[in-house]
Amino acid sequence: MNCKILFFLFGWLFLCYNSLAAKEKSTVEDSPKRFTIMGIGDSITEGGANFQSYLFPLLERLFTAGYQFDLVGPRAAKCRIGTLNHGGFSGKNAEFLDAHIDSTYRQYPADVVLLHAGHNHFDTEKPVTGIVRAQESIIRKIQAINPDVKILVAQVIPSGKLPKYSYIQELNKGIANAIEKMHNPNVILVNQAKGFDWQKHTINDRVHPNEAGAEQMAEVWFQALQQILPKPVQSFNPEIIRYKRASQGDLNLHIFKPEKLKKGEKRPAIIFFFGGGWTLGTPLQFYRECSYYASKGMVAISAEYRISYLHQTSAFESLEDARDAICWLREHATELNLDTARIAAAGASAGGHLAAATGIIHRNETCSQARPNLLVLYYPVIDIGPEGYGSAELKSRYTEISPLHNIDHTSPPALFILGTKDALIPVKTAEAFQKRMNENGVECELRLIEGAGHPIFYYAKTLTPDFYTIRQLTDNFLVRHGYLEKNEKINLKE
Repeated sequence: MNCKILFFLFGWLFLCYNSLAAKEKSTVEDSPKRFTIMGIGDSITEGGANFQSYLFPLLERLFTAGYQFDLVGPRAAKCRIGTLNHGGFSGKNAEFLDAHIDSTYRQYPADVVLLHAGHNHFDTEKPVTGIVRAQESIIRKIQAINPDVKILVAQVIPSGKLPKYSYIQELNKGIANAIEKMHNPNVILVNQAKGFDWQKHTINDRVHPNEAGAEQMAEVWFQALQQILPKPVQSFNPEIIRYKRASQGDLNLHIFKPEKLKKGEKRPAIIFFFGGGWTLGTPLQFYRECSYYASKGMVAISAEYRISYLHQTSAFESLEDARDAICWLREHATELNLDTARIAAAGASAGGHLAAATGIIHRNETCSQARPNLLVLYYPVIDIGPEGYGSAELKSRYTEISPLHNIDHTSPPALFILGTKDALIPVKTAEAFQKRMNENGVECELRLIEGAGHPIFYYAKTLTPDFYTIRQLTDNFLVRHGYLEKNEKINLKE
């Protein structure tokens, strides 16, 4: 009898184990996998000093749609978030790419390849046959390494530089015929020529895309990619509204609202400022946080502000924009369903500086309503004094811009999160900030994440456990100050 019972128990445990294992396997397999993309081509892929690549606007579209991906390749193109990897070689033609693709693709075996090649010949060379042959060879070599790769082959954008590029129309017909003859479902023709008007979409050289041309190319790639990629679990759909027209261009707020807002209802708000040393960055950095807090009932905003890479400005202009963004929110509180007594400013690194400065620094305010009610600071630059972080110019005017040196009793309560291995913001600086806040009767909760650096995590890469630690600490802080409701999804145990 005991043997039968033991046999039954072992059988039951075995079935449970298999069931759990199958469930775990299903969950892993069903979760969206991170994939890699490599753009291959010439300067139109790489970008240049006075013209844009399609890579960053494509990244914007893919990230906003919820795809988890990395751009890979042996070269790096400059953009507003730093650099993006790719396989574009300025000044080189399809034959050059063919000669190097084997070693390039073996080193960077991307899941998806975007091939746009056909320029850098002269019409007098009668180059169409050679270009098509080179593209066919590129495809064969890539597929020999990775039979499952998806290769999107572009009919190339037209050019007004004539007669040099008179052959492009013939080339695009040749590319289409070659792809059709392959009968390969993993090789997809993408018509980049359709809708691309060189008179509207190129810079003065009539070849390279301007901003509108880069956006046009990115949209065509994006539409093609959507047809072959699994649908993401989550996408981001902010309302983008201009809040300021600066001399260098329009600045927008990316606004995430809770569902089922009622007319006249007032909700707490949180506005995020991206990091990047006042030089680089994008509102995309805080899309994930904004979507999350909107799902919790807050109005969440990711703000654009002037950066030196795009606007040739300094931290002073960035701070002016941050203040103007909060002013705009207060001025439009009714239509946005905002509770003006519960507006939190948040940010990371230089964005953390902007958030802190809007709440702490009184001088040079562009409007009287620029101050938030609460601060959420992720590894922020808060000391721009003689011993702190920043350029010589900033340090020479640190009393105007350094939060650490402007704290008083009116400063908003703050959450300060910092990694213990941050190479830019010493722990002692965070402790000095907390001490001065407390001496002025202001709450400052300092949380140190052991072993974390600067930044603590990368928004465009695979998220680490530290990301969720930061979210939990932020949740707790917002709950304690009445910005979030305590519920079963928020753990208040510290």
